[in-house]
Amino acid sequence: MTFDATTPGSQLTKQNILIVDDHPFIIEGYKNAITRYNPKEYEFVISQAHDCKSAYDLIVDETSPVFDIAFLDISMPAYEDKNLFSGEDIAKLILEKIPTCKIILLTMYTELLKIKTIIRTIKPNGLVIKNDLTFDELLFALDKIMKNEKYYSQSVQKMLNQNPHNSIEIDQVDKQILFHLSKGIEVFAMPEYIPISLTAIEKRKINLKELLRIKSGSDEELVKEAKSKGLF
Repeated sequence: MTFDATTPGSQLTKQNILIVDDHPFIIEGYKNAITRYNPKEYEFVISQAHDCKSAYDLIVDETSPVFDIAFLDISMPAYEDKNLFSGEDIAKLILEKIPTCKIILLTMYTELLKIKTIIRTIKPNGLVIKNDLTFDELLFALDKIMKNEKYYSQSVQKMLNQNPHNSIEIDQVDKQILFHLSKGIEVFAMPEYIPISLTAIEKRKINLKELLRIKSGSDEELVKEAKSKGLF
């Protein structure tokens, strides 16, 4: 669905915006903020999707505009047929199809490992913890992005500025993976114990090894290093 925020007959700089979120009221909030940003200078044409499938359909549709900016919620209903499970996967698809598009990711995650992984793999132009989000904050973030600057919300900056010795944090799912590895459970069997897919478990294990700088890549060393740091 497309929402055209323009003044008839005006000569404005057009910006094509994609918003993907599974909460309609949040999409409306984004629209309200976006259309109030420099209305005398920009014409915003806003397209919206509510899950990975509808986002995919918009992105690959040849009749869709070339998106300039995309606001993506991290958590949303998956589109398993295309291996799209989150806003991160949608971001990667956009960067593949429209490399000039500026990505703003919004999330409820507050785990440092997750935040670092998002920044490393997506390199978003903006990253916002939803608890930081207000109308003014969204306008400020958009202003930064429009000026080709990066924007990380206050909570993201606080996490990234932690003392390196205290900065390694993992969530409960990562702890379960480490626990089962320590018990000798093979990764392929872990979906029987952990309610996420085998692909997601494998990705998390790779992220853990990168976070802990496991050079050999062995599961044994991963478990040993994680235990030495008191991570589980």
